[in-house]
Amino acid sequence: MSNAIKQINVFVILASIIMNQGQAAENITAPKESGFVSLFNGTNLDGWINVNCAPSTWTVKEGLIHCTGVPTGALRTEKQYENFILELEWRHLVPGGNAGLFVWSESISAPGVPFLKAIEVQILDHAYGKSDWFTTHGDIFPIHGSTMIPDAPNRGSRSFPNEMRSKASPEWNHYRVTCIDGIIKLAVNGKVVSGGKDCVYRKGYIALESEGGKVDYRNIRIKTLPSTNPAPEAIAPEDQGFQSIYNGVNLAGWKLPEGSRDHWRATDWKLSYDGKSTAKEKHLWTEKSYGDFIMICDWRWTAQASKREFPIVLPSGDYAKSKDGNQLTEEVSFAGDSGIFLRGNTKSQVNIWNWSIGSGEVYGYRNHKDTSPAVREALTPKLKADNAIGKWNRFIITLIGDKLTVNLNGLTVIDNAPLPGIPEVGAIGLQDHGDPIEFASIYIKEL
Repeated sequence: MSNAIKQINVFVILASIIMNQGQAAENITAPKESGFVSLFNGTNLDGWINVNCAPSTWTVKEGLIHCTGVPTGALRTEKQYENFILELEWRHLVPGGNAGLFVWSESISAPGVPFLKAIEVQILDHAYGKSDWFTTHGDIFPIHGSTMIPDAPNRGSRSFPNEMRSKASPEWNHYRVTCIDGIIKLAVNGKVVSGGKDCVYRKGYIALESEGGKVDYRNIRIKTLPSTNPAPEAIAPEDQGFQSIYNGVNLAGWKLPEGSRDHWRATDWKLSYDGKSTAKEKHLWTEKSYGDFIMICDWRWTAQASKREFPIVLPSGDYAKSKDGNQLTEEVSFAGDSGIFLRGNTKSQVNIWNWSIGSGEVYGYRNHKDTSPAVREALTPKLKADNAIGKWNRFIITLIGDKLTVNLNGLTVIDNAPLPGIPEVGAIGLQDHGDPIEFASIYIKEL
């Protein structure tokens, strides 16, 4: 089918759907419309995945999905959807609440944020306030790497509603979201008000957002429509089986040392450390032990940088020295030192620091006198991939047997390097080194 014919067919389908929405304005839920299936069984959250929230964040009460709004995060479908009509009803229980609906989303949070890369349909209560850059009546906009050309009226990439139709807390509102071939249209309480086109992605997950507001959802149903065969780059990556090991509410699943209670803290979607623990054992370890795994972990420095002198490390892993044998140093911007311990072993630490060598090296091996030259070089970063101090970074750490691969911000800095003698299983640890740091989006996929 040619692109021209394909576009004509899409617009014909959209026009028909929008016309039907107008006719159904007085019967908002349109229960007799054929082809819909429920996405929520009214009893439990089967078919949904808690991406990065606590078990208490998303519950089923009296036939409704209830969201506490804490922490910031998402609940998504198990399946991906491409072309569809989605209907749901929502209400904010407290005035001023914030929430959202994500369509065509990825399966886990984007780097440095608790949100999914997606097209967001805003679910915002009237009492949230007024601004020139948002409304409380059904804005649509791309977030965290997604793209969309917004319908008018708009500002930037954000589509504003052409009519104010949402109802304030605690009344129920009805959304009907039509998504076809990268075109999205939102009907609020029976009338189309906002939309966009040329969306990327145009196939992905559907998710409900937790962002501070106490919200109820009901009558969530979907009607799938024929595929328009999107290009591979327009399809969100499939779920790879990652599980969050930090819930954003408390440190369940982690061993909090005595003397560290007010220092390692759950601060919404961020796991924060102030660097001031008085415990004898200051590191934060998982309760569970892991063998082979892939770990995703975001981190950033929170201290103000200062200038410090540190040794120069060569690509071989050796320290640079002058002709007379003295160790050479250089001035760097320093904000802290930390790391991630693997399999209960502080020697196998993926380093986080500000040396010019960059984060990702395994200091305990590289710096050990018995490490062979080949292993030392393999455990020295191929390049410095750290973002600027204060910006978020994302590690993807793969450990299979005794072989380690570290990807930092999309670049492989350690590639299948050996860790001789590393235990077969053990806990994962977040290192104390006396410096403040934040971690987030901590996911594990066991292999």
